[in-house]
Amino acid sequence: MDTTKIKDDLYEAVNGEWIKDAVIPADKPATGGFQDLVDEIDDLLIADTKKMSADPSLIPNDLMKEYIAYFQLANDYQKRDQDGASPLLPLLNQVAELKNLADLDQQLTSWVLAGLPLPFGVDVDADMKNTKINALFAGAPNLILPDKTYYEPDHPQAPQLLAIFKEMTLKLFALAGYKADTAEKITDEALQFDKLLAPHVKSAEENADYSKMYNPESGEEFIKYSQQLDLKKLLIGLVGEVPEKIIVTEPLFFTKLNDLITPATFPQMKSWMLVMTINALTAYLSEEFRQVGGIYNRALSGAPEARPQGKAAFYLAAGRFDQIIGDYYGKKYFGEQAKKDVQQMVEQMIGIYQERLSSNSWLGEATREKAITKLKTLGIHVGYPEKIPPIYTQFTVTPAAKGGSLLSNALHFSQLKRRDEYAKWNKPVERDEWEMSANTVNAYYHPFRNIIVFPAAILQAPFYSLEQSSSENFGGIGAVIAHEISHAFDNNGSLFDEYGNLNNWWTDDDQTHFQALADQMIAEFDGLGIAGGKVNGKLTVSENIADAGGLSCALEAAKKDPNADLAGFFINWATIWRMKARQEYTQLLLSVDVHAPNKLRANVQVKNLAEFYQTFGIKPADTMYLAPEKRVSIW
Repeated sequence: MDTTKIKDDLYEAVNGEWIKDAVIPADKPATGGFQDLVDEIDDLLIADTKKMSADPSLIPNDLMKEYIAYFQLANDYQKRDQDGASPLLPLLNQVAELKNLADLDQQLTSWVLAGLPLPFGVDVDADMKNTKINALFAGAPNLILPDKTYYEPDHPQAPQLLAIFKEMTLKLFALAGYKADTAEKITDEALQFDKLLAPHVKSAEENADYSKMYNPESGEEFIKYSQQLDLKKLLIGLVGEVPEKIIVTEPLFFTKLNDLITPATFPQMKSWMLVMTINALTAYLSEEFRQVGGIYNRALSGAPEARPQGKAAFYLAAGRFDQIIGDYYGKKYFGEQAKKDVQQMVEQMIGIYQERLSSNSWLGEATREKAITKLKTLGIHVGYPEKIPPIYTQFTVTPAAKGGSLLSNALHFSQLKRRDEYAKWNKPVERDEWEMSANTVNAYYHPFRNIIVFPAAILQAPFYSLEQSSSENFGGIGAVIAHEISHAFDNNGSLFDEYGNLNNWWTDDDQTHFQALADQMIAEFDGLGIAGGKVNGKLTVSENIADAGGLSCALEAAKKDPNADLAGFFINWATIWRMKARQEYTQLLLSVDVHAPNKLRANVQVKNLAEFYQTFGIKPADTMYLAPEKRVSIW
């Protein structure tokens, strides 16, 4: 670390030497604080998985036994190579045999349950205005390019990316036994249909506004969106009846559905479904399929190589049995004592946040009281969940000796999961169910449930360690904890009340003041240049508000320690964001990621805090200086 550079660039001062020497693994788009932890945990769990695979007496329970059996299927590349395309062909044939929309309509429910592609989706989540009950949501499909904005004329990367996607897809069809001219026709038609969809779906920036997702309609209204597909029969097949209410996340898309799904567009749509099917499942097939099927994503991220076989097999198994492997990791490597320690730290941060809300100078009394009520109601989940969802007990692997392939097992488990999700419709929400496994290096706030979740994997150095000073820990995990708390009061979270319901608890004056502050945060980041691109302030505003609130709240906590070391606090804040990334990956994130680039997260937020200037003697002539009137402070 070169502390002489702090006045010019905190991030470079702290991480410059590390960045110079860091090597990005060939199968990854980036390396850094988060990624290094991911690699360490992956290596640990892969080693344990292989030991259990070699010696079944080490397997701790029946659920882990099924995980190991699935891993063995995934890791048997000799069998996968022998099978070639054969596990995939029944699915491709099911799509290829469709003669018209009536054919599709006849099998629509089973089609959805099987996970076959459609240009719309139906899923289950908490009703945003009554979050105790699960509701049905209808949404738009994903596009082939990363975002709607890539389809705008003269986008610099779109033609090259589409060419790479097409070339890859042609190779996949060749591996599946398709003739070259047939594959070319299918792929071209699929790209035509994708282009038809693009104008009608939301961009990443539009999707970043959660409140715009809530567009409730009656089931009877929803079923009128298509004259070609019997949506009424589909709904009854999925949840047993036509719901009184469906939440349509992209109403403008659904108003176009009847124009997108017609006898005239059926050939392109069928080709699109074939292309989506073959591209979705390459990871479960032969090594050649796996290598070819990753070409497009590697072009997006800049990673020159696919994951090594053993790691790829682990990711497939750990992804399917995520809560099982998370439970194993949490209990073996985290433990109850650490869970209690971090729980106390979270409660301490909530206490600090409450103090800050109580002394807030711009909130009116009524809004301040509601904010404190929401804070007091916040659910805290640390380490690993108390219980594993029951669906995992249904995941029984059919071994190769009994005719099971990796893909057939994967499809079966996906269908079980899908049926389980639809069975939750109109039933109470499981507020304590986790959406991340304990071995995930991340954390989150769920606005519909008003809960914060800190998986065990993130609760270690550089974020948290008994070997670090309390100031360093506050600059690391303390800021992360307070970041997630801040999400309850960012531009999205602030729209939801203490129960997670979409419900305006703000006075008009307070809402106007908050929006003005949010606009300042947008302006602070908007247009900042990095990796040949620019930051979208609107896309990243919620995360930037949470970063600002998290850092200032953690700083307040650090200052309460009689031995506070604010230099250590700010240095560890910059350390946790260290990242060396391929340019392609950084440019992709600028288009689709709601987080600002790591370097800017580290550098911009500290400029808003007077203590940063005092700690390092930052003066107006220094690059890290920001005039007081330009500093943004919300929470």
